[in-house]
Amino acid sequence: MHSESQTSTAAPPVEAVRRRRALIALCITEITSWGVLYYAFPVLAPAITRDTGWSLPAVTWAFSASQIVSALVGIAVGRWLDRRGPRAVMTAGSALAIPAVLGIAHAPSYGWFLLAWAVAGVAMAATFYPPAFAALTRWYGPDRVRALTALTLVAGLASTVFAPLTAALNDHLDWRGTYVVLAVVVGVITIPLHAGLRLPWPHLAHDEHSPVNGNAAEIARSRPFLALLATMALGGFGVYAVVINQVPLLTERGFDSHLAAWALGLGGVGQVLGRLGYGPLQRRTGARGRTVVILLACAVTTGLLAVIPGPAGLLIVAAMLVGMARGVFTLLQATAVSDRWGTSAYGRLSGLLSAPLMISIALAPWGGSAIAAALGGFPALFLVLGAMTGASAALALATRPATTRA
Repeated sequence: MHSESQTSTAAPPVEAVRRRRALIALCITEITSWGVLYYAFPVLAPAITRDTGWSLPAVTWAFSASQIVSALVGIAVGRWLDRRGPRAVMTAGSALAIPAVLGIAHAPSYGWFLLAWAVAGVAMAATFYPPAFAALTRWYGPDRVRALTALTLVAGLASTVFAPLTAALNDHLDWRGTYVVLAVVVGVITIPLHAGLRLPWPHLAHDEHSPVNGNAAEIARSRPFLALLATMALGGFGVYAVVINQVPLLTERGFDSHLAAWALGLGGVGQVLGRLGYGPLQRRTGARGRTVVILLACAVTTGLLAVIPGPAGLLIVAAMLVGMARGVFTLLQATAVSDRWGTSAYGRLSGLLSAPLMISIALAPWGGSAIAAALGGFPALFLVLGAMTGASAALALATRPATTRA
């Protein structure tokens, strides 16, 4: 048995098979972890509110708090990943998810409910995209974009699988019983698969970006990295506030709730199509130029939803274009560090990058609703979100280190 910090001595074909198995395992665990810890909540939130008497904003805040905890804990997780690899931390995160979800299910008061979601946030930090991205970035080296694309394509099905599964369970059980079943599901599926991630963990990344501009601490204080933090945080707020507020916008445009939900679902199809286009874009552009292009695409498509009053077919096309831009944004997040500074400090730098982004995503539902209320409607909100994302594209111009291609 190899330890995670050893250098691989396997023959290339054997190593390739082991990498493929690890990729398949991570695809399954990402679908399950996101499905149980994230996508089950919007399905069950109304039932939680009805059963407990807690307000929907209070219930939603507990969920948002888990995202903030995840962002902060993710910094420490990133440091661990650089030194030891993903197996131990992702297995521990899977194990922690069980008592966290059971704690949510059995919470006797709002305080306990909030605490259980905070514990779930720790599990998210150890099982969601950032550690999986770090693992595939290190294992696949120059071929990482293909692996990351495959992971995000498959993991994008988490809502497709777990939203209807959660609804079906809730038809036969109450929300507490549903979360108990989901706790069993996340443990049975993800613990053995994460424990099986036994690929060697090389200390130095085997990729084409060998120069790193100083050590990780120096990079983290540098102007390009700080600009990247601001770019991703501002852009992330704009991109994810669009997701949460798209259905209210479309209903304001005259859609019924079912048609608006279908439009949002078709945006998910666009998301998959967008991710398929990231590889060709990555081959034709540099890190900074790619960031600007993707964020401008997010800004323009958001603006289209703001200014197009109809008909329904045209709004659905715009929703799919928004989904395409959002799909590539996820891969932009996965590759932003490695494209600029290589992969030897990927875990730590990615953890630092993910923290403000995750906090922005956590605040997006509340912030988007507040802006819409202040401005008197969702079209005005979408104009503001488009402008914010456009501003993040301008910030991206300052994110190129001296040694990388624009």
